[in-house]
Amino acid sequence: MSAPMASDIEDRLDDLRERGLYRRMKVVSGPQGPRVLLDGKPVLLLCSNNYLGLADHPRVREAAAEAAMRYGAGAGASRLVSGNMTIHRRLEDQLADFKHAESCLLFGSGYLANAGVVSALAGEGDVVFSDALNHASIIDGCRLARAETFVYDHCDMGHLEWGLRQAEGRGALIVTDGVFSMDGDVAPLERIVELAQRYDARVLVDEAHGTGALGPDGRGAVAAAGLEDDVDVIVGTLGKSLGSYGAYVCCERSIAKYLINSARTLIFSTALPPPAVAAAMAALGLLREQPRRVEKLQRNGRVLREALASHGLPVGDSETQIVPLVVGDAADTVRASERALERGVFAQAIRPPTVPEGTSRLRLAVMASHTRSELREAAASLAAAVRPALERQERPARVFDGLRDAA
Repeated sequence: MSAPMASDIEDRLDDLRERGLYRRMKVVSGPQGPRVLLDGKPVLLLCSNNYLGLADHPRVREAAAEAAMRYGAGAGASRLVSGNMTIHRRLEDQLADFKHAESCLLFGSGYLANAGVVSALAGEGDVVFSDALNHASIIDGCRLARAETFVYDHCDMGHLEWGLRQAEGRGALIVTDGVFSMDGDVAPLERIVELAQRYDARVLVDEAHGTGALGPDGRGAVAAAGLEDDVDVIVGTLGKSLGSYGAYVCCERSIAKYLINSARTLIFSTALPPPAVAAAMAALGLLREQPRRVEKLQRNGRVLREALASHGLPVGDSETQIVPLVVGDAADTVRASERALERGVFAQAIRPPTVPEGTSRLRLAVMASHTRSELREAAASLAAAVRPALERQERPARVFDGLRDAA
């Protein structure tokens, strides 16, 4: 790299540091349990998406190991070349049955699924209606699509309906997270479906943070709302509650066939490794056999929210296992995260562009494998960690006195 280019990169890094937006990777030793070694220090893990604690379950590990011995470590090619294996079809059939869907397609990741499906379903002349707080993968799917994008205010159904009226007569796709990943609130799916039916729009719901966390048998926010027959496409992940890696898309058979022929992120990506598929299949089996894991996750979410509230901390509109502890300033949020670490709690600082300016936060995520006492103790540690930042922001600014300041 030439000297001017290297200098430019260093300038950009310095700018990120000054704005409190610089990131570095911390190293977790061992499996994603409720407690881990972080950079060699034991801490309570409160920012993992391993919601049901299945990533390190013995049955899930054994299934992955057995699949590696039987099928190999990798799929070898994209699914349309030679990478489509019997184990992929088995998991697709099981997920379709679980989600009460006609068909299911596996993708390489949740990001690839959203980017590929949105850009495939929305063509030139169409309009995609996207919630303002949708995941980055949905946003990038909108950018890749040849359609126009209308971003409606977060969960604002009046704004969404206004946009649908303006686009009446054009092909429309409404895309929303089921559970919003940074706030833990749930989309108003009943109203979204009602508007979609009125204005002849398709609906895509991303259930990444809803599967295993909400609804009957943990089937997600769509099932919780009783709308499994009314939502056109459900995107989900294997890498959160199902403890593995990859993603799936549940839909009608005709849509699945269309995606096989048009979703570029499926067509041009190597198929999921067999061990990841087998691990997800074992985790899905555990979820179906042990629905009380979902109940425990929901209970743990309530325990943490109540414990934080008892310390006078706001938890926003969260009603799930995701609890945002908004600090505001990015640099203050990083310092709060560091103070929490000193007290043995790993709560990651989430900053722009992941969340809007001025809303940096500790994004807390509970797991079914946490205990109540762990969560209550963590709430006390977090209160001590964020209080200095919150008090500093509440303190009134000092009025400038020219004579005194000049002295």
